[in-house]
Amino acid sequence: MFCKASLLTVALALIASATPVTRDTGIRIPVHKRSVKNADGTVNRDAVIRDKVRMHNKHVRNLKTIDSKIGLENYHVGAHIPKLAVLPEHLRKRQSESLTDQDEEEWTGTVDIGTPSQSFVIDFDTGSSDLWVASSSCSSCEASATYDPSASSTSEEQSGTFEIEYGDGSTASGPIYTDDVSVAGISVTGQYLSAVDSESGDLVGDVADGLMGMGWPALSQLDADPFFWTAIDQGAVSQGVFGFYLADSGSELYLGGTDSYYYTGDIEYYDLVSSAGYWQIGGASAIVNGETVVSDIETIIDSGTTLMYGPPSAVEDFYSNIDGAQSIGDGAYGIPCDSFPTIAFTWGGNTFTISSDAFNLGSVGDGLCQAALGGDDLGFGDNVWLLGDTLLQSVYTAFSVDDSAVGFANLS
Repeated sequence: MFCKASLLTVALALIASATPVTRDTGIRIPVHKRSVKNADGTVNRDAVIRDKVRMHNKHVRNLKTIDSKIGLENYHVGAHIPKLAVLPEHLRKRQSESLTDQDEEEWTGTVDIGTPSQSFVIDFDTGSSDLWVASSSCSSCEASATYDPSASSTSEEQSGTFEIEYGDGSTASGPIYTDDVSVAGISVTGQYLSAVDSESGDLVGDVADGLMGMGWPALSQLDADPFFWTAIDQGAVSQGVFGFYLADSGSELYLGGTDSYYYTGDIEYYDLVSSAGYWQIGGASAIVNGETVVSDIETIIDSGTTLMYGPPSAVEDFYSNIDGAQSIGDGAYGIPCDSFPTIAFTWGGNTFTISSDAFNLGSVGDGLCQAALGGDDLGFGDNVWLLGDTLLQSVYTAFSVDDSAVGFANLS
């Protein structure tokens, strides 16, 4: 998600009709995005490392949830729970203000909670399934807005606690509530959420006050339906589909359908291959300069991950097909800046090309530029890759709860 714009837009449909949905039915709210590129266009490798650690530990937490609910052996062959990743010593303290704008990237919009409503800037994440915000009783939280359950007449405290593991292995936790939640006029009642009242270590995102998970209920640590599932159950949307368009400007999340303004042709859908909670589809192949170099892989589509990751050995094989590619450490690879290849993915139908601006993260020196695919043992199994915003900003992506499928279309 390495775009140059710092102010984007997210759109959420109030009502999705049975006819093709157009952008005129949506409502737009401003979102803020941060870049991990330096001002001179080179890659900020510290920011990339922080993003990787955050991503890794999020999915360690997810795998623990899967294991407790269904057992990893019932999720995927070879699945295991890796050790938590730890930030290098020089990154374990929060960065100075001058570096904050080069930290992990997020796509955020406004969410209202409670009666009367309290507004928050929230990160939308298809790789997790819970809604959480900082609590007004949290003295260590550094959010710009905090949730005060006592100020909401519709707030009800529930039993149990919620815990988050952060990028440096520290944790945040808080009580569980239900309350009214609204996103651009799509309103639900009795939505489960957590109000984090203690946290330490490296905080997740400076801009966002919290996170709205848009993965399947099976990943929920709250053991409750995520917001979009609640919206479907309560009839707040007429289609169980949401779409992402991520770009330099005009980006949107569309709830209740897809926005045909941003794509051409039909959306090509692929059935989910897992019931463990991920938006995970199979039959994928990775293509370099028109040649298939990796095939028959499964892919998790995660808007909360900035880059793309695969099993280290598979990623090594991928780069062995690119002239001049070499490891630059920590699972990352560099490619000669003047000869970046064309990268694409297919799931058995159309071929979807990764934007060159998205795949080339910027110079690391000596004529090399860092590529957006890295190797990491995420514990998913030997043939499961994690595709984040590098893919999502190259295609229009639709997530269908109704049909248990992920779909892609070429951008208009």
